[in-house]
Amino acid sequence: MAEYTDREHFIPLRKTDLVAFLVKDNKLTVPEREPFRQFCRLVGAIWHYEYLETLERLKDQFSAFDPDAETVVVETLDSSRRAQQMNTLFDEFTKLMERANFQRLTRKDIDEATSSGASAFGINMYVDFEVFERMELYARGKSDVLRTKKHPIFFWRKTEHKVPSYRRLVMLLKLRKHRRIPETIDTDDIFLKMFKDIPRQDLEMVLPGTSLQMPWHQQLKLGGSLIGTFGWGIYSLFTKLTLAITALLTTATTFAISAAEFALFTPLGILLGYGYKQWHGYQITKQQYAKMLVESLYYQNLDNNSGVLTRLLDEAEEQECRETILAYYYLWKYAPPEGWDGKQLDEYIELELQGKLKIKVDFEVGDALEKLEKLHLVGKVGDRYRAEPLDRALERLDERWDNYFAYHRA
Repeated sequence: MAEYTDREHFIPLRKTDLVAFLVKDNKLTVPEREPFRQFCRLVGAIWHYEYLETLERLKDQFSAFDPDAETVVVETLDSSRRAQQMNTLFDEFTKLMERANFQRLTRKDIDEATSSGASAFGINMYVDFEVFERMELYARGKSDVLRTKKHPIFFWRKTEHKVPSYRRLVMLLKLRKHRRIPETIDTDDIFLKMFKDIPRQDLEMVLPGTSLQMPWHQQLKLGGSLIGTFGWGIYSLFTKLTLAITALLTTATTFAISAAEFALFTPLGILLGYGYKQWHGYQITKQQYAKMLVESLYYQNLDNNSGVLTRLLDEAEEQECRETILAYYYLWKYAPPEGWDGKQLDEYIELELQGKLKIKVDFEVGDALEKLEKLHLVGKVGDRYRAEPLDRALERLDERWDNYFAYHRA
């Protein structure tokens, strides 16, 4: 089976659009179209029910740590049970992310992103990893997002640049007590966040407990201004102090003493005034960059906490349906009577998606065939798979659905 370094397993198609695309295929006869649609509805219902159980389990595990919970806590967990439940939550969440085709970012990936400075369109932040008791980051979809920026010289012009970004970024965080974390934040909770189109070089902008680092040109501008003002103030103070001392030595009149005091304190006051002006300018610049950060994340934030669980379960469920439907359809309609092995099926589906829909994916054929075997929709002879006829496949899906609830009255 083909291995790609520039493709992902995620299939960027809605299940409804995929079914509509397959129904229009010339291989599917008119009498087969409605039964095939019924097949797809049953596949969707089965995966929806199975993922509903996963969602309920994850919600139960997350309930003790949900910062947005409105329900009453009936039983409080002791520290040992709480730690055990937190570990289970992190493990289960990692499995969910794998099924939703997310890639876990290692500490090396995070360090490289946070130590490389800001991109041309980002804000550089300092990350103190001591604020995290536990942190997991997951990403999916690497792409170049177009961003516009004012020209550095001709400010009325705008230029477009491609910024390497993560299409989706998910964070699972457990914080600890730290000076960078506000006291109003309950560090017993676990925070779930989901973002879109986050520049890879600006990964730290979504992490809590960070501090703003001004770009070097702004630091140079403020620092140069402050140093120049301070130097001028010292020079002016020294010059006028010399003149004042000379005046006092030559004549000790009241007017000379007042002039000496004026010569001494006026430059000092000017120096302090300019110092305050530079400090105030620095604070205004920090506020401007903080505003840029808030506005950026406002539009890039997709979901929070328990809402992330629901969204991810829905995406994973859709992916399961897409893989199942694609694998069954092409085995059923395109494989020869003796069937296909995994490599042949994998390559055919990838070529079809690329040729007809312009979608490049690394189809996860092993996972898809495993689903078909679980649902008893294929037979296997040696290393070759053959799809069951559509009417028999419908019977087996219907039987599986009926047996989810096994209670029968005598």
